[in-house]
Amino acid sequence: MASTSGTSSGSSLLHNSGSEPVLQAVMDRKKRKRMLSNRESARRSRMRKQKKLSDLIAEVNQLKKENSQILTVLSITTRRYSTLEAQNSILKAQLMKLSSELQYFSKMSHNITSNSFSSNMALCDRPHLMESFTNSSNMGYISQLIIASAEDMLYY
Repeated sequence: MASTSGTSSGSSLLHNSGSEPVLQAVMDRKKRKRMLSNRESARRSRMRKQKKLSDLIAEVNQLKKENSQILTVLSITTRRYSTLEAQNSILKAQLMKLSSELQYFSKMSHNITSNSFSSNMALCDRPHLMESFTNSSNMGYISQLIIASAEDMLYY
């Protein structure tokens, strides 16, 4: 008679000796022990999977939180950059205006100092200066020259 566990011929000797119920009990005990061990291993495996899933969910939530914070900082930085860029453009325009005014006043100052006192009377002898006086865009310049000339004349 063949054994249900599929053991070798050694079990067949026991089988023939009349200890079949004892052998069956041992086999059943081993089978139950193996089943319990497998169940426990499967339970531990499920617990590890569940813990890994929980850890991954927590990591996803943490990364979402960090991403949100980074996006907030990026948004603030972008707005700040735009504001500073606009301010920079304004400052550049003001610089150009002030540079132009400085250049104008430097020329005016140079002309006033070079034309002061006795050379004020010689302005009419210089045709290129007379052309600049007749140019309507230089009217403010002319009036300042005249005022400067009048002030210089008061001291004589």
